[in-house]
Amino acid sequence: MLRKILLYSTLILFTLGLAAQDQEKKVIQFTGVIFGPDSVSIIPGVHVYVPKVGRGTTTNPYGFFSMPVLEGDSIVFSAVGFQRESFVVPKHEKDQSLKVIITMSEDIAFLEEVEVFPYPSEAMFKEAVLAVQLPNQEDINNIEAWLAQQYMREAYKNLPASPGANHRYFMDQQAQSIQNRYMRPQNNLLNPFAWAQFINSLKGN
Repeated sequence: MLRKILLYSTLILFTLGLAAQDQEKKVIQFTGVIFGPDSVSIIPGVHVYVPKVGRGTTTNPYGFFSMPVLEGDSIVFSAVGFQRESFVVPKHEKDQSLKVIITMSEDIAFLEEVEVFPYPSEAMFKEAVLAVQLPNQEDINNIEAWLAQQYMREAYKNLPASPGANHRYFMDQQAQSIQNRYMRPQNNLLNPFAWAQFINSLKGN
């Protein structure tokens, strides 16, 4: 029991000592702008934080940040694609503000070129592509079957006459009927071809 009391007392005294040290440190308004490696382009979205106490902020679209810190705090700057930078806040005896300009270097990792081939050979790739079935492949096959030359020829033979063809046939039949009724029949007595056919028929008998 006595050991626990001594341990708790030591922890309380240590905590109070740290708090007293922190109270002795000055609070400084830490502001600055973060630039890229070319020292011209700004970097927005950089995390600026103190890992020891978990306090931090993020740069705005113009690369600017501002946050309260204590003397001796270790500030870490991190961003995707850039190397992590750190900064220790020095002692300040005159003013309570610190303005800095931070330059971050790019963190570039070059990977070896990798070629991905899903098929061992080009011939197998072409075969796989040709074997792909479309969602409406059945409809396409039916259309190709309907448009086959042999099927179209048979369908054309069995097609009924169109209205225009029926009209022409009816008009031809009507004209022939009128000709047979009102026109005089042809006189074959004056037709030399008819006489020649008649003579040849007699010779054959």
